[in-house]
Amino acid sequence: MKNILFPVALALAGTSTWAETTVQSCDRDVTFDSVPQAAISNDVNLTEMMLALGLSDHMVGYTGVSGWKTLDAEMRDGVAALPELSARYPSKEVLVGADADFFFAGWNYGMKVGGEVTPETLAPFGIKVYELTESCIHIGDKPKVSMDDMYNDLLNLGRIFDVEDKAETLVAGYRADLAAFTEELEADGEPPRVFVYDSGEDTPFTAGRYAMPTALIEAAGGKNIMDDFEKSWATVTWEEVVDRNPEIVVIVNYGDVTAAQKRDFMMQNPAFAEMDAVKNDRFVVLEYVEATPGPRNIKAVKKLAAGFWGE
Repeated sequence: MKNILFPVALALAGTSTWAETTVQSCDRDVTFDSVPQAAISNDVNLTEMMLALGLSDHMVGYTGVSGWKTLDAEMRDGVAALPELSARYPSKEVLVGADADFFFAGWNYGMKVGGEVTPETLAPFGIKVYELTESCIHIGDKPKVSMDDMYNDLLNLGRIFDVEDKAETLVAGYRADLAAFTEELEADGEPPRVFVYDSGEDTPFTAGRYAMPTALIEAAGGKNIMDDFEKSWATVTWEEVVDRNPEIVVIVNYGDVTAAQKRDFMMQNPAFAEMDAVKNDRFVVLEYVEATPGPRNIKAVKKLAAGFWGE
């Protein structure tokens, strides 16, 4: 597999006019001979990437938000002029019916392996797909997750939509902000053992080696107890969690079960009574849009660090 962290951008030499651009999307090279004018994004975090680059004028809508999540005020304002075309994963008919020419999604972020909506099934309709870098592990090998996964997507979107300077400035700002914060972070002692609790009571859904929270936790000076779990977002057993005895639990807040309810479930379950995080009541809440790749990741690192090391 090619290295997804270093996409290729091609332009005609000696001219400032945007021409043909090729970016790497998971294991594919995708070439654009014009800037997409009818884009659709799936999920809140991918949509926020589009908004952060000022691309709403190039969009005809978004999908996959209200079926699972509630938009905060900032997000509602950003998409006020755009229709939600599907509350959950869109069908092929929804995308084709909107006359879309571009779909920004990911594997398990709007597309499923073997499903009806994939780059291959959309190609005959002139809809080009760019895949979220974090999600590429579902269709092939990739390096362990890092902040570069998120930066890579913003930079590629910048190339695709001819706002490369804006994307580079945005990413440079994120890099500088994070570097300055981590340089001043007083993280004394061993990295705290951290478990990410997304959802599930019988079996917990969590973040493994390839999911963004692992990179966020490490940037904040902690260690994901599941960083050797060769998955992105997936289920484990509670026995594994108890055996690894996390000192801190990071709760991902979204959906019908609130963060408070997830915390109460762990605090009141006798099976978790000897877990350090439960004994010391150490929980940090990340909103879904902070825990998944997107513009709020730097804020998430700072929130985690405050929970790990104190204000």
